[in-house]
Amino acid sequence: ANATHWSTTLMAKETGLNAMAISRIWRAFGLKPHRLETFKLSRDPYFVEKVHDIVGLYMNPPDKALVLCVDEKSQIQALN
Repeated sequence: ANATHWSTTLMAKETGLNAMAISRIWRAFGLKPHRLETFKLSRDPYFVEKVHDIVGLYMNPPDKALVLCVDEKSQIQALN
């Protein structure tokens, strides 16, 4: 409750995973929550699949593709 940053141990306790799994997930997605003031993990059951789809579009877009990003909470992002 008084923590200012997520650690792998705290995230593991909160999610029910072990700290090593949290560390691997953070590395796989390039997440660095220890460098942010706040961090929320999506509860969407298709989150991983969606991340792969979106990152895939940016990393290897189809010919003549237009990739747009819309953030539903942009005002919060702007404050950070």
